Order: sequence, then structure tokens, then C-alpha cells
Amino acid sequence: MNLTHILYALLNTLQVILYIYLTSTGLYILFFALASRFRIHRTKPFDFKRRRIAVLIPCYKEDEVIFEVAKEALNQVYPKTHFDIIVIADKFEPGSLEKLRQLPIILYSADFRISTKTRALNFALKNLKENQYEIVVVLDADNVMEPHFLHKLNNSFSHGYKAVQGHRVAKNLNTNFAILDAVSEEINNNLFRKGHRVVGLSSALIGSAMAFDFNYFKEMMQDIEVVGGFDKEIELRLLSKRDEIEYLPDAYVYDEKVQNVKIFSQQRRRWLSAQFHYFGKHFSPATKAFFHDGNFDYFNKAIQYLQMPRILLLGSLTIIALATWFVNPIWVSVAWSLSLFFTICALLVSIPIKYYNFNTLKALAALPLGFIFMFLSLIKIRGANKKFIHTKHTYNAFQIRRK
Repeated sequence: MNLTHILYALLNTLQVILYIYLTSTGLYILFFALASRFRIHRTKPFDFKRRRIAVLIPCYKEDEVIFEVAKEALNQVYPKTHFDIIVIADKFEPGSLEKLRQLPIILYSADFRISTKTRALNFALKNLKENQYEIVVVLDADNVMEPHFLHKLNNSFSHGYKAVQGHRVAKNLNTNFAILDAVSEEINNNLFRKGHRVVGLSSALIGSAMAFDFNYFKEMMQDIEVVGGFDKEIELRLLSKRDEIEYLPDAYVYDEKVQNVKIFSQQRRRWLSAQFHYFGKHFSPATKAFFHDGNFDYFNKAIQYLQMPRILLLGSLTIIALATWFVNPIWVSVAWSLSLFFTICALLVSIPIKYYNFNTLKALAALPLGFIFMFLSLIKIRGANKKFIHTKHTYNAFQIRRK
């Protein structure tokens, strides 16, 4: 066998491996996309107890938005005596702190040498006594809860869940990248939250609009100190203990979407880094838990972290499927085209009907740019989850799109 034959065999082997990897990812998301078209089985609350709720809002230099967010958070259709809004203000201006003190909230002022979300949350939790609350909610500094959010969470916890994820939706659709970000999040909501719950698996967590049993969360957070992907750390710990994560598709929290390619790229780079980090950390124990203890929920989550992000998957399959028509036998080209077709179907099924409009069509023009920057983020991924990258929020985006 000469060198040409060896190289040809090697390229064919690599193509087969890549095809299996990308196609299995496409079929995986297609399965959960189709599952998401069905309703999650729901039972009535086991009790009508009004639980005490702590709403934690960690903020880093969010002077511009936090006053309005905190004020809005107080407007819940839930007994005022049964919830507290707790703002952890890291590196705020004195004037902003004074303004916040005018609201009926609990305010903790901090000035961490190294700022992280986990550090801010633990700072607040150390000041809250055990059993002081029954539920803790984690929000981002730009999040706005719909008026019945806490009421819906309370009912959900009557079933004994340790963790519940709310439905985070776009607050703003003012740029092409904001629309793409909003669509991407809704795809993930359907694939990894609703679709998973329909078939009996746990919902994915998302970093905010999520709630936990208070004492459980307080104890778990004591030894969690990560810069990026703290929601993934929590998620994997829960699943490794077989604690189910619920999803409430009708409990909305409005979230600001990124408005330009630079922020889009920074955010995705951080997410990619955290994803690969936790895959490396948990794949082996998750596999062992599956084969020894039948813990498929934990194993399934580790497999998710191995998968290529949707925008990279779609871009890669498009390029490969087109290229193969020029260099491969026709049956190989058809196989790649089918793989692309499965992925497109999965994404189309996962996008809510409300996004099938002209504005979304215009935003698709920015998709190639998003793919390029995602690819560049993949190249520069090393260590991204070890450095705190702040995404600044603006009051200009406080135009809530009510359901």
C-alpha cells in the first residue's frame, strides 16, 4: 500500500468518525425537538402552602439597571410577607446604593477582590439563617419576573423538587443578534428543558430564573467556587445524586439578549469553555453511574456537553454537505445532506411560531457572521471559564415583551 492509499484511507476514516459525531448530534436534538411538541404531564399541587422565598439578585457594576429591576421584582402576585428581594451589589457607586436603600429590599454591599457570581451568592447565603426561607430563587441583574412567577414556583415545590427551572424569554429584540440570541435560547428551552421533561428526564439549568430548596442550596453552595458555568456545576451535582430538575414552561422571566457580535462571541466562548470543562470532569463518573447504578439522567447530561453547539453544527454540516457534492461519490453526498436535513428539521421544530416572521428572516443574514465568531471562539477557548467576563446590561433594553 503506497502513501496515497494510506492518506485516502485515513481521510475516509476521519470522515466516517465526523459523520457519526455530527449526525448523532442531529438525531439527538431531533428526538427532543419532536418530544417538545407534546405537553409535559402535570398534576395539581400537593398542597397550597405559601412558602417563604428569597429572591437573590447578584450584581456587578449594574448601577444603570438594578434599581428598576429590583422595583419590578417587588410586583409579585404573592404575599408580600412571604418573599424578600435580596440584592448583592458588588462594586456599586455610593449614589446607586443609597437609591436602592429606598426600596423595601434587603441590600448587601460588597467589593470582592475577584468578582464571581458564586462568590456573591455565597456572601448573601452566609448572612441568611438556615430555615429562614424554604425556596431560593436566583436571578441575573437584568431579569424581570412575570407577576405570577413566584406563585407558580411555590406550587411546583409542593411536589418535593429540589430544583426548578423557569422559562427565560427575551426582553428585547432590537438587533439581529438579539433576535438570534432569543431564538437560540428558545431552541434550547425546547430541546433541553421541555423536550427532556416530556420524556421524563431532568431539565437543564440556565444560570438564572431558577429556584432551589433553600437549605439544600445553601449547603451545596458552600464548596462551590467557580468563575464560569456555575449552573452546570449545580446541575451535575443534582443529577449525580438523582435529584430531578423540574421545568415550568409557563413561568416566565424576561432576560436581556446580547445586541452585537462582540458580546455574542464573548458569551459563547465562556459557555463553550465551561461545557468542555464539565464534560472532561464528569464523563467518566457519569458513565460509571450509568452502567453501575442505572443513572441515565446524569449520563445523558455528560453526553450533552460533548455535543457541538447548534450554530456550529448547522454551519459545519452546511459546508461539508455542499463540499461533498464536488469530491465524494453521490451516496456519500446524500448521506451528508440527510444529516443536514435532520438538523434543520430539529431546529425548525424547536423554534416557537412567534419567531416565524420577517424580522427573524432578516436576522438570519447575521448567522454566517455568528458561525465565524463561534468558530474563532472555539479556537480561543482555553481558560475562558477561569476568567470573569462581565456582560453589561442597559436600561434601554428594559422594554419587556409581555407574553
